[in-house]
Amino acid sequence: MSRRRWFAAIAAATVATVLTGVALTPVAHAANPIITNIYTADPAPLVVGNTMYIYAGRDEAAAGNNNFVMREWRVLSSTNAATWTDNGARANIGTFAWAGADAWAGEVEPRNGRYYWYTSINGNGPGWMDIGVAVGDSPLGPFTDAKGGPLISDSTANSSGLNIDPTVFVDDDGQAYIYWGGYWGVRAARLTSNMIELDGPVVTPSGLTNYWEAPWMFKRNGLYYMMYAANDTGGCVTSSSYACQRYATATNPMGPWTHRGVVLGQVSSTTNHAGIVQFNGEWYIVYHNANAPGGGNFRRSVAVDRLFFNADGTIQQVTQTTTGPPPNPGGGGPTTPPPGQPPTGTNLASSATRSTSYVSTWENLAAINNGGVPANSQDRSNLAYGNWPEQGTQWIEYQWPSARTVNRTAAYWFDDNQGIDVPASCQVQYWNGSAYVNAPNQSGCGVAGNAYNVTTFTSVSTTRLRLTFTSRTGFSTGVLEWMAFQA
Repeated sequence: MSRRRWFAAIAAATVATVLTGVALTPVAHAANPIITNIYTADPAPLVVGNTMYIYAGRDEAAAGNNNFVMREWRVLSSTNAATWTDNGARANIGTFAWAGADAWAGEVEPRNGRYYWYTSINGNGPGWMDIGVAVGDSPLGPFTDAKGGPLISDSTANSSGLNIDPTVFVDDDGQAYIYWGGYWGVRAARLTSNMIELDGPVVTPSGLTNYWEAPWMFKRNGLYYMMYAANDTGGCVTSSSYACQRYATATNPMGPWTHRGVVLGQVSSTTNHAGIVQFNGEWYIVYHNANAPGGGNFRRSVAVDRLFFNADGTIQQVTQTTTGPPPNPGGGGPTTPPPGQPPTGTNLASSATRSTSYVSTWENLAAINNGGVPANSQDRSNLAYGNWPEQGTQWIEYQWPSARTVNRTAAYWFDDNQGIDVPASCQVQYWNGSAYVNAPNQSGCGVAGNAYNVTTFTSVSTTRLRLTFTSRTGFSTGVLEWMAFQA
């Protein structure tokens, strides 16, 4: 965001809205911007199973109004990264009783089966921008205030000059981190496991050259990446009223950071806010511009393009397109996915409560339905479930508050090349109201490593689904992801 955003926003009127039902609006073509029936901005992507979600604010300023009017947050979704659905407003200013105006940038981070939506919002107390947290049990909510007050405000010791643009990241060891800040004031802190309290002091990261605002954190191949908006004219933009996206890398989530270059050049709006995510084996950048009909600096729209890495881990500068990316993979998809890609379809696992017969104290049951896309059976980057030192037959289970109709699952086994190996055999079972029984007409429960093992069966309606597995002799068993698909 440029300086114009801050000075214009100070004059914004305090508003409060009530979340209302909005009909879903599918986009029937692949193009940038991805949604043009409304204006959307400050996008934050999240992949859960076979779906990419984009959490974005809504620009409601009238034509010619040189001020941000933002009162709600939308959720866009796609199963192929090319055709998008507007799922309507899933949170708004009224979600936070303590807030008054300005539904600015936010991001959603899953943890322990819940989805935490960190948002920039104008509070009614000291200071004029705070960071709040809403929480929901699915990527589409409903979302409610998780804390009853700001997580970060001007009263937070060493807070930014402008407390906006939170990005949250949960590392392989389960430690969560939050980064935020505008007016060159980048800040970082750890979060407690409940995701709604700071765990230790707020620090000022070093090495983020020409930082202005809008941080975005992710991890790839053991390396931490921080992308952020900069507004310098030294290879970034032609005028400091605009912004580009620079990035830096580090070997520790708290830095120090080493600047690497520009990811995304100047866009057609003065502000430049982006996020990066991997989806079905490909990498994407989501950002906003002013390219929709009638668009402008206060009427922005979300766009999506492919992103590519060099062999040394550096990022190639993004080519902005009007066509958007090709479908990946699109439609309902095959039952058996291409190598390395998860099956497509409606994955019910993300909304389930998980349980197990046993989990190692240093592993995490959350791994099985956190939407991770493993690179191989040794990939811990999205957590891992394991039951060492237990052997023999163990199980993991999903439970829903009401019956779901299921006809296939996909298991990605964990193998740490030590005490955990792929199982000798497995079986999908469901609760028939009085006991667990084998899913009927199973195609066979696969035990291959480095692959999604798809099991199909005759549709069952159940509130509980269980995957039992028997270990190989001398080994325990682990799971990186277990998907369950709606019939």
